Amino acid sequence: MPATNHKLTTEEMARFVADGYLRFDALIPEAINQPIIEELRALESNKINQIFGQPADAGGPPRPASLTPLSQCYPAPSLLGAMLNLPEVQGIIESLVGPDPLFDHDFVHRLPAGSTYHQHLHVDAVVDSGDPTFDIQLFYFPHAVAPGAGGTRFVPATHLRRTRAEGVSRYQHLLGEQQYSGVDGTLMVFHHGLWHAGQPNPSDVDRWMYKIRLNPSVSQVKRWNMDDFERIHNDASDHTFALMRHDSVAQILRTMQPWQKGHESRYEQMQRARLWRYLSNDPGFDVDYYHTRIEQRGRIAGEQR
Repeated sequence: MPATNHKLTTEEMARFVADGYLRFDALIPEAINQPIIEELRALESNKINQIFGQPADAGGPPRPASLTPLSQCYPAPSLLGAMLNLPEVQGIIESLVGPDPLFDHDFVHRLPAGSTYHQHLHVDAVVDSGDPTFDIQLFYFPHAVAPGAGGTRFVPATHLRRTRAEGVSRYQHLLGEQQYSGVDGTLMVFHHGLWHAGQPNPSDVDRWMYKIRLNPSVSQVKRWNMDDFERIHNDASDHTFALMRHDSVAQILRTMQPWQKGHESRYEQMQRARLWRYLSNDPGFDVDYYHTRIEQRGRIAGEQR
């Protein structure tokens, strides 16, 4: 269902383009957070049984098939369905992948207390085609996760790096990487290309996390709340070495992570600008003139032919 009043702002969309994720602390109410763990437990058991060819008889809601419209997934009385249908969650989803996107898959990630499991960095099932469209992944933490207690590790702003799913597995201890910790009911939204990994859980409580991946079924252009768009959307003249604004989309896209230093940041800005061109339907958008000068030279070369 549409959730116009809860859609993302242009500023939040620009932050998603820059960092590859958004975080919403305590978004899901306690009435869902505490009892949903039993539903997650049933889903986990059924998934394990399915893997080993056993009957899925642990109870809980039936698991949807891929390509099912989200509105048809987890009908009442499912608490997962109630969580996904919250207006605040619907607004986030619709802003990024449009109304009623397609269910790709979901998974219950439980790290038992004392677990030493350590996953390498990876990208989830991505084959990079080079086009600007993207899936999103919701990471829902129904209970508080203390620092170092098994929260997901991720590297902000890695989502626009063209890589194979396992191509980043050899990287460890990257500058600027984060490990999730936070309060009950926190929801994180990842671009499908963001590098991440599971971590050990030395705490004395199990860590639960529910992940769902969603595919867009419509264009992702201008799906968010556009009230602040005209105020901060810039043209190509917003330029660090000429007339730079400090209140623009370009300024958000200039904000780099600690590992993006020096001239490396310029290539990153170009990737971000390409994605924003698609989302804003503005082929002339630019950050610091990099695309504009190349395209201007191309026009001149074309006129000389």
